[in-house]
Amino acid sequence: MNVDLITKDDLEKFKKELLEEIRSYQQYPRKKGEETRVWLKSYEVRKLLSISAGTLQNLRVNGTLPYNKIGGLILSL
Repeated sequence: MNVDLITKDDLEKFKKELLEEIRSYQQYPRKKGEETRVWLKSYEVRKLLSISAGTLQNLRVNGTLPYNKIGGLILSL
C-alpha cells in the first residue's frame, strides 16, 4: 500500500495551476474595452425590478431574461 503525503505547499501549487488552466479555457474571452457583465442573484433582480419570484421565473422561462444556473444558484444578467 502506497502512502503519499500532501503538504500545504503542494495544495497551493495545485490551486495556482488549476486556476490558470480554468482561465485558459474561458469560453468567451473579453475583448479590449468591453465592459464586464454583472450577474445578479434572484433576490437582487426581484428588488431591482419590483417583481415577484413567480414573475421572475416566467421571465426566465419565456427567454425575456437571460440567466445561468451554477449548482443551485441562479444568476441573471
